[in-house]
Amino acid sequence: MTTPDLASEPAVVLDGVTKSYGEVRALDGVSFDVTRGEFFGILGPNGAGKTTLVEIVEGMRQADSGSVTVLGSAPWPRNLELLRRIGVQTQTSAFFTRLTAIEHLETVAALHGLERTTAGRALETVGLTDKARSRVDNLSGGQRQRLALATALIHEPDLIFLDEPTAALDPEARRSLWAVLRRLRTEGRTIVLTTHYLDEAEALCDRVAIIARGRLVALDTPSALVRGLAAPARLFVPADRITPDQARAIEGVDRVLVEGGEVVIETRAANRVLVAVGAFVDMSEIRTRTATLEDAYLRLTGTEHSSR
Repeated sequence: MTTPDLASEPAVVLDGVTKSYGEVRALDGVSFDVTRGEFFGILGPNGAGKTTLVEIVEGMRQADSGSVTVLGSAPWPRNLELLRRIGVQTQTSAFFTRLTAIEHLETVAALHGLERTTAGRALETVGLTDKARSRVDNLSGGQRQRLALATALIHEPDLIFLDEPTAALDPEARRSLWAVLRRLRTEGRTIVLTTHYLDEAEALCDRVAIIARGRLVALDTPSALVRGLAAPARLFVPADRITPDQARAIEGVDRVLVEGGEVVIETRAANRVLVAVGAFVDMSEIRTRTATLEDAYLRLTGTEHSSR
């Protein structure tokens, strides 16, 4: 675990990192720090350079220029001592599928030179103890993702990399895994997450870095990025309760649209307008939507986005 004399140093430091593949500039002068104990998100469209960036930080790939420091050491050339201090969960984690969950982790523990008892602790950490005797190939998708996380955690790493950890999971399984990740965060572990689910980043991350076309285009807390939009709130009112003209006559309304049987009112004075709309319709029938991290992401990257 983290030694006291290093506790104040960042877990990850990138300074002017570049990487090209032929004519393609995958990374173009990327610089940022990840604080120890932070839950840090890396977001960006497909092809933005996220995978290259993470592979460089993990020591799987060499940067063309710039510097990278991970837990006080350089990850390249391949740093075996550093590998013992990081854990990596990929989207396509490899399992010993004919083994039970506990047997799989005991095998992984042996490969790390650890006691067999660490397997049970790892299963408990991810809430999978009741599936210890189930074969890996009989586990659900969500249970396999938990097992993948347990595999990454078995050697108690200081720094954890998670690549799309909830991809293809149903909403219940996603929320369940979120709870596990939040517990890890409270233990003081540093977590670096890549995800296409912007609601996930908004719910879990202390800060996010948004990468587009190989460049860092934003770095801040999700809430600060949303506030920076200064975007209007949207009120959705059943079209049979208020007309567009009535909505436009309300003081503080910026714009009125009609979408899918609803009158959509955009305003930067949401409280005042909401009270006025209440004269036409019961408050329970009004839906409200304020800006989200997805809105900030779309504006910053200039891309279309949909959660998979």
